[in-house]
Amino acid sequence: MSIDLNADVGEGCDDEALLPFLTSANVACGMHAGTPGLMDRTVALALARGIRVGAHPGYADRENFGRIEIDLSPEDVENLVLYQVAALDGFVRSRGGRLAHVKAHGALYNRAARDLDLARAIARGVRRYRDDLVLVGLAGSRMLAAAEEIGLPSAGEAFADRRYLPNGSLMPRKQPGSVLTDPVEAAEQAVHIARDGFVTASDGSRLPVSARTLCLHGDTPGAPRIARSVREGLEREGVRISALS
Repeated sequence: MSIDLNADVGEGCDDEALLPFLTSANVACGMHAGTPGLMDRTVALALARGIRVGAHPGYADRENFGRIEIDLSPEDVENLVLYQVAALDGFVRSRGGRLAHVKAHGALYNRAARDLDLARAIARGVRRYRDDLVLVGLAGSRMLAAAEEIGLPSAGEAFADRRYLPNGSLMPRKQPGSVLTDPVEAAEQAVHIARDGFVTASDGSRLPVSARTLCLHGDTPGAPRIARSVREGLEREGVRISALS
């Protein structure tokens, strides 16, 4: 058993304490969060630790942290993604690294999980930049289907620090209990996903899930403690932590 452990970073949180527990980092590209200076610093920190770096593009909506849906044309979404991926890769290449993957952020990610046309626009934006970039999307979602349609490599993702609804989507953040802040609880969920292939939904039902990468959020309260607990919990159960290949 093996799984990648990633986190959304470069968003102004305590990334330096979080990075040691990761194998991949999704770096904000300056639209929903981040600045050119923070992008450069985050990329440098990740590469110095041998962590795979990916772009984390989102809606251009800093006020709402990219977590509110915005209606854009498919062409606008494609260009929005291409622009952000290219910007982040400039910092990666300048530091001697190679961009490994792309994962959409927030509302863009969640909407694309169910909206095939939006997912296709994101996939096209990624492929226009490089056709070997891994597109990360919610396990079993439209995002992965869109990547497959155009021959783009993809990786299904599950979440250690988010509660799931019975339909397999993430519980909206406005609902109480949607974010798991207890390190032990997050570690237990991570183990069930990686070792057992299921996640317990908000109604107590078990949802099958097949994921190649597990996500933690850098802006979750106590994120470094949660990441340590998740990594140690996985390793105790014989799950190997390794970056996406």
